[in-house]
Amino acid sequence: MLTLRDMSTLWVMIHILILFIMLYRSRYDRKKTILLTCISMGILIVLNMAGVVLLGADTMAKVLIVTCTLPSLIFFWFISKDRNGRFFFTFCIADTVALWISMVTNVLDLYLGGQQYYLMFVSRLILFPLVEWAAFRYVRKPYLELQEATPHGWGIFAGMTALYYILLAIMSFIPAHIADRPQELPAYILVLILMPMTYAIIFVSLYRQLQLYRRQQAMHILQEQKNTLEAQLEKQQRIRKMKHDMKGYTATLSGLLTAGKTKEALSYLKGVETELDVVTKQFCINPYLNAVFSHYAEKMEEIGAVFTTDVRIGEEKQLYMELCQILSNGLENACNALKELTVEKRAVSVQMRYNGNYLLIHIRNRCREDLYVEKGTMPATEQKGQDHGFGLVTIKEAVQRLDGEVLFYTENAGFVLDAMIPCRSL
Repeated sequence: MLTLRDMSTLWVMIHILILFIMLYRSRYDRKKTILLTCISMGILIVLNMAGVVLLGADTMAKVLIVTCTLPSLIFFWFISKDRNGRFFFTFCIADTVALWISMVTNVLDLYLGGQQYYLMFVSRLILFPLVEWAAFRYVRKPYLELQEATPHGWGIFAGMTALYYILLAIMSFIPAHIADRPQELPAYILVLILMPMTYAIIFVSLYRQLQLYRRQQAMHILQEQKNTLEAQLEKQQRIRKMKHDMKGYTATLSGLLTAGKTKEALSYLKGVETELDVVTKQFCINPYLNAVFSHYAEKMEEIGAVFTTDVRIGEEKQLYMELCQILSNGLENACNALKELTVEKRAVSVQMRYNGNYLLIHIRNRCREDLYVEKGTMPATEQKGQDHGFGLVTIKEAVQRLDGEVLFYTENAGFVLDAMIPCRSL
């Protein structure tokens, strides 16, 4: 009978590793990760199983944190890519789930199997692969998405999970095995029921928030695309109107010249030239990017801001969707920042050029003198409402889709956006 118990304990230790490896991100490639894990954890499992044989399962269970949990924590911390709250939460949740399954099967065997360990052994053989399949099928993808999208705030969940693990271990084995404390079994069962419900609520809530954020972000991106297309359409309509009006301009000029009013004709021609420059101004050759610049040139003119551009790109094949997102969001943020300043301080500049194998984008606008953003950080928006707070995130994600890098920072009373995009991604 004890052989079945010891074999089921070995089964549990192996599947803790499987569940954890399924959810965490290693700093090494898959082959090296598996090799290091098999060597280190193999030794640890052998030592713990030797302890079970020599000292008994109950004794080893009381010191499991010291003999198994802490050594494995140190090892996986060393090879983990995420050395922060995300790692600790993943580690704790894998251990806690495994301990929860072990205790559930233990209780089932105690009251339904007569402590013969048959039911414990069979139920663990079935439950662990079943839970791993469910985790891989339904949990792994959204869980990794949550970790990628939410780099901070995992510490409190890791702490809560560690407390749950300690609580479950204490209730199970201290001061004696739960089988020897039947009066505490109702509270014990309630804790076993409460734990998965707590994590289910937390996980579902976080993932729904992520989905809501993505929907709002998608709507924001679509709105920016709509603005760009509307600006281009408006410009085309103005050009068609100008072509239509050319007959009238020609007739007016002809009449003035026929009447010998040369000065009036020159003045009128200068006015026509100015209007044509406004309509047909070219910031760059590409019509999509030019539409973005034209749209924001008008917005900057409306608020009295000086808008300068230095765009040195041609008609190369590029993913203009991402570039339009970067420019439109960057210039929209600049426009909002300039509105907080007096008119004489309102200025923004844009530079786009190739440098070797990279496209460099540099947007700089004046900002409040008390604003400070350190390089490598993501500044938080100070605007309220559901339509704000997506600009810099959208820029960062657009640059990342092009395998590039972006920095936001302040210097000399100016807010700077620097993006570097590999040409191979364009």
